[in-house]
Amino acid sequence: MFNVTRKSIQWGEETLTLESGKIARQADGTVIATLGETSVMANVTFAKSAKPGQDFFPLTVHYQEKYYAAGKIPGGFFKREARPSEKETLTSRLIDRPCRPLFVEGFRNEVLVMCTVLSHDLVNEPDIVAMIAASAALTISGVPFMGPIGAARVGFTNGSYVLNPTVDDMQNLRANPDQRLDLVIAGTKDAVMMVESEAYELTEAEMLGAVKFGHEAMQPVIDLILDFAEDCAKEPFDFTPPDYSALYARVKAAGEAQMRAAFAIRDKQERTNAIDAAAAAIVAALSEEDQNDSNLGAAIKKLESSILRGDVVKNGTRIDGRDTKTVRPITCETGILPRTHGSALFTRGETQGLVVTTLGTGEDEQIIDALHGNSRSNFLLHYNFPPYSVGEVGRVGSPGRREIGHGKLAWRALQAVLPAPTDFPYTIRVVSEITESNGSSSMASVCGGSLSMMDAGVPLKAPVAGVAMGLILEEDGSYAVLTDILGDEDHLGDMDFKVAGTANGITSLQMDIKVAGITPAIMEQALAQAKDGRLHILGEMAKSLTSAQAFSQYAPKIETMQIPTDKIREVIGSGGKVIREIVETSGAKVDINDDGIIKIASNDAAAIKRAYDMIYSIVAEPEEGRIYTGKVVKLVDFGAFVNFFGKRDGLVHVSQIANKRLNHPNEILKEGQEVKVKLLGFDDRGKVRLGMKMVDQETGEEIAEKKEEPSEA
Repeated sequence: MFNVTRKSIQWGEETLTLESGKIARQADGTVIATLGETSVMANVTFAKSAKPGQDFFPLTVHYQEKYYAAGKIPGGFFKREARPSEKETLTSRLIDRPCRPLFVEGFRNEVLVMCTVLSHDLVNEPDIVAMIAASAALTISGVPFMGPIGAARVGFTNGSYVLNPTVDDMQNLRANPDQRLDLVIAGTKDAVMMVESEAYELTEAEMLGAVKFGHEAMQPVIDLILDFAEDCAKEPFDFTPPDYSALYARVKAAGEAQMRAAFAIRDKQERTNAIDAAAAAIVAALSEEDQNDSNLGAAIKKLESSILRGDVVKNGTRIDGRDTKTVRPITCETGILPRTHGSALFTRGETQGLVVTTLGTGEDEQIIDALHGNSRSNFLLHYNFPPYSVGEVGRVGSPGRREIGHGKLAWRALQAVLPAPTDFPYTIRVVSEITESNGSSSMASVCGGSLSMMDAGVPLKAPVAGVAMGLILEEDGSYAVLTDILGDEDHLGDMDFKVAGTANGITSLQMDIKVAGITPAIMEQALAQAKDGRLHILGEMAKSLTSAQAFSQYAPKIETMQIPTDKIREVIGSGGKVIREIVETSGAKVDINDDGIIKIASNDAAAIKRAYDMIYSIVAEPEEGRIYTGKVVKLVDFGAFVNFFGKRDGLVHVSQIANKRLNHPNEILKEGQEVKVKLLGFDDRGKVRLGMKMVDQETGEEIAEKKEEPSEA
């Protein structure tokens, strides 16, 4: 009934297995990839014809995690998987980015790739397994895909690269000082196609070494997919790339001069309008048959590309007049919003980000429900890209994949320099509002985010800046690496290479390659130019922060204290009774975690002190010899019981009340009276012994013992 194909290799510490032919046989390609006990199913289907008039390639990639894969039931009210999580969205992008450029040019049939996590062993991350499964499914489906690709995760520990570190190793780099890198790489046998990483100030050489290590490590995976495909691949889909060379010649003749003049305009909006006008003029000059040709858009784009790319490679001059290494003019401003905790406006050429920082308490931490368990994050970065930022109209809705991806890239760049939660016990939320865009707005978010947090008084280890690099690679091997690329250079170029970091090293690197053939030499040059650009931007940023920034008066003040874990129950109380009383009495917010770290937050310093004192009185132990202020709670024949330390009572024996003989304590004391007592010690049963007669009841000072004067002879 089943015609199963199954292949395995030993890859690193685990066995990697590909299987097809048993499940989802009606899809064009289905592969279940298993690494250890983490299994992901990839299903590929594609339309056998393009929609009439379609002039783009409609590829859709969905990655989804099923909670049953880890033996969990989803949280929330509905108890089923709903909208994609941030992790699912980011992994969908990881799969899409290296695969999209490898489809044959001109193929415009709709393609759907679905990756479903079926089993998770909580050791091997499913994102790498999903990328491998998707690559194998595309390879055997018959779709015109020039793969396969391989993928790998690379760590960096104690100066050595690690292949596919475990989930625990990667879960929180900030809490694991020995692990300095989380890099995901994908590529073909000959070229790197995609890199995504977060790092802790690695040098350019170390990052380049990680890329090379990952590319070499994925080669057995590519060989496995090719071997697997030989046994079960379907016949290649009958597709011949369209030949629109004649149409392109007519497009070029009709409007090259006008298009070249349009690209010579320096201002973005004027240039965009002129390019649109040139394209419209070209269309108008063509025959009706050419106007209805589905390849017309591709021919016009090819003309635009040839003009932009040719001038850069031949003359070293870009469309805005810069050379290949110059960063556009930068203006930085901080503290521009009066009531926010921190704000910055970062402008680089025609790209601008208004970035705002808000400081919160432990209640504001984000709870993340994932396959490997729940976790909390005290650093959030959200990126918004409204249509007006590029002078367009459009529908505004919930954040799309692009917004989530760009926000996560900026998050990765900044998280490496955050202070430890014990040193700065705040939840930090950074929001980047992109108000203008022409070139990398994600890197503007990194720069603005760094400035905004410093404006809010966040003690960053170092400021962070980012820059986007581009590449023009011609067929003859000539190339130009571009610093601080424009939107058109990104759209019509061959590489989008974003590097962020401090003056000491790289904290994040993202690379997308649109063509094969990127050599290590090109990458090395791009990293070197990126470092020069980053250092220049950091210098410009430093001009806007000439002194230490004051902590906002509107931000909550937080004080932390550490208590023994065996005292947590006493602070919380039965059903939370004690901690609720502390909050209601003091007026401060109180958060306590399982490690005994307590955060007390309020805008009122007095409220923080009240809460601190109340907690301290519960968890601290009274010290022998110290003087305390207490209250008489009960009088008995042999003395008085005094509440002197939180809920701690002690006995003042009748002989210790006054420097005279008393028949009963009520001769001096009454219940409810405030008294000063000295802790004399503890009896054999641990009961507290207190004394009053050696303490001045007015001042609370201890009365010095009078020494007897020697008698005269």
